[in-house]
Amino acid sequence: MVNNSKREILLGVVAQWLEEAPLPALVPRDHSGVEVDNLKSILAIVGPRRSGKTYFMYQLVQWLLGEKGFTKDDILFVDFEDVRLSGFRGEEIDELFTAFHQLAGKYPRFLFFDEIQSLPNWSRSLRTLHNRNRFNIVVSGSNSKLLSREVATELRGRYRDLLMLPFSFAEYLGFRGISFTEATLHTAARGRVLAAFSQFITHGGFPEVVMASTQSERRNLLQNYYRTIFYRDILERYNIKARHILEALMSELLETFSTVFSISRFEEALKGHGLPGSKRTIANYLHYLQEAFFIIVSEKFSFSPRKRAMNPKKVYLTDTGFAALGHAFSENRGRILENVVAIELFRRGLEFYYFKARNECDFVVKRGTKPSCALQVCWELNSRNQKRELAGLVEACNECGLSKGVIFTYDQEGWFDEKGVSVLVMPVWRWLLLDNVEELAGNW
Repeated sequence: MVNNSKREILLGVVAQWLEEAPLPALVPRDHSGVEVDNLKSILAIVGPRRSGKTYFMYQLVQWLLGEKGFTKDDILFVDFEDVRLSGFRGEEIDELFTAFHQLAGKYPRFLFFDEIQSLPNWSRSLRTLHNRNRFNIVVSGSNSKLLSREVATELRGRYRDLLMLPFSFAEYLGFRGISFTEATLHTAARGRVLAAFSQFITHGGFPEVVMASTQSERRNLLQNYYRTIFYRDILERYNIKARHILEALMSELLETFSTVFSISRFEEALKGHGLPGSKRTIANYLHYLQEAFFIIVSEKFSFSPRKRAMNPKKVYLTDTGFAALGHAFSENRGRILENVVAIELFRRGLEFYYFKARNECDFVVKRGTKPSCALQVCWELNSRNQKRELAGLVEACNECGLSKGVIFTYDQEGWFDEKGVSVLVMPVWRWLLLDNVEELAGNW
């Protein structure tokens, strides 16, 4: 039973959507093929906070209102982080429809539920709604649990997810009004693309940050995102007691991204500063940061799942803009470039690992049960590092049964034949715009 006070709140939420809430100006995203009017399963748009999930939902609403001729009273849009819905439970969701019917005179056909993870027992509620066969359902969430196999299994074929990260480099260029083709990248326009790439890897791809006009504004936005992840997504959601460990861990990752993170060494560092913190707690917090899309984690390559799980993880930031909250960009530029590659591999849904034996290689990409390519990343290939970079790539290729590998750089091109391994050297920005990484190793 919903009391009169809560009923009035639900009426207010629905009325605001129907009567007051104008659709914001939108920067279209590159996810094609989503036909909301023909959804057979629940569509979950999943990714970091402020990456554009809500605006992409608005983009889909705009498509329904414009091209498909639906009206707002065909659509119910609810943000479950609305403070008015604090304490709202999944079993009360029919009251939302009652409020909608009271105001619109009918029930909605399309449901857009923003930040669905804030609704207790959300997966059960979605399953119930989908089973009614009367709604087209789109949800968003800022927790990677929405990408998990457990959710897909629980919803049993009723569910598919779409990863929404901050702008890709192609989207960034589109927002900046910079067009490109394979041909223009061999003309003077290449310089304009390269200048934009420098800004992209420095500031990151969060839409609001990209639109900001000053460095101060960009930094303030990134600090706000950082604090929201700290407080709302982790401290509050998981009822964290050891706040000092979480603070120290997030600060550490800002400084050591694109490197192997050792839980044991971090535990020792905490103790050296007189701070308590167990390996189990640190591992849990690292997992929470991954769930909140603050970091991307890469395991050490091995054909044995047990060995992969036991070895230290390599950690990347989900957006390179966060690196600006740590040390100066000039000190980190090689690691920034590697982080950009990790983000793009994650965006493309590829399974990847780091390789370490006698030498090191940044990425081994795996397709099915077999490695499909090996990738090395450095800012510039020169006389000081060429031997090391080639040695790591060649060893990874030999271990994985590959005859070809790739070295990504800031803006160098070429190729080597090194100890029986063909090595392509190419700029990261060119790959981001034009190439499928798994096809690179077979196209020369």
